[in-house]
Amino acid sequence: MTKPSPGRLVWNHSTHIPGLIPVLERLCKYDGIQTVTPGVLGRVKGHAPKLLLRISVPIRGGFKAIARQGKTVQEVFILTALDQECLEHAIAISIKK
Repeated sequence: MTKPSPGRLVWNHSTHIPGLIPVLERLCKYDGIQTVTPGVLGRVKGHAPKLLLRISVPIRGGFKAIARQGKTVQEVFILTALDQECLEHAIAISIKK
């Protein structure tokens, strides 16, 4: 039996939330994660003291997540075969490392 290949991290923007890329690289190593694509950066009024990554809505083939740190927010698209609960668990572990 062949070992599943790790997921792919798509680099389509030159700017990312500081510290987000290492978390997404760790997330890509989980079985069932095919592609992780950071999206648009934005500004919000609220303040998140440390990096947060939480699932926002299901999309076709996966989920859209929102990454926040400070007053910056960034969409992250995750194509995966995992259900929401398993993906949340994988995200929690990836952030803690």
